[in-house]
Amino acid sequence: MKCPFCGAEDTKVTDSRDSAEAFETRRRRECEKCEKRFTTYERIEQHPLVVIKKDGRRESFSHDKLMGGIVKSCQKREVSMVKIEEACRDIENILRNEDKSEISSNLIGGLVARKLKKLDKVAYIRFASIYKDFEDVTDFEKEIKSIKTRGFN
Repeated sequence: MKCPFCGAEDTKVTDSRDSAEAFETRRRRECEKCEKRFTTYERIEQHPLVVIKKDGRRESFSHDKLMGGIVKSCQKREVSMVKIEEACRDIENILRNEDKSEISSNLIGGLVARKLKKLDKVAYIRFASIYKDFEDVTDFEKEIKSIKTRGFN
């Protein structure tokens, strides 16, 4: 494994842990040249997922894109990266357990919305404004009101 800091190829594993689902191994590594530490993740290679967009286009599922959307929604909020990574893993596991190679972006959006509702109200509203295509302030008000009346979970 190459060091992301200096590019040296000699690194050693200092700690290795399997995830709760045992689909991923987290490895703590140390570069033997610059002595900096970094983390890598080893995942089981799974069948590729194709996302069907609202306009009918198809694109490959991207864990990074999922993670980026959730991170953006949680920006400047007190949601830890651990919680965000956990939400991404949960969503991806649900999608892979669907046993389909093609999934709709609407399904992904719904799963993200449910996870964000549990993590942070503001992050959920940010995401919902895009996912539900809010037109104006009235849409925000309606969504906030529904959260207050129906509860948050």
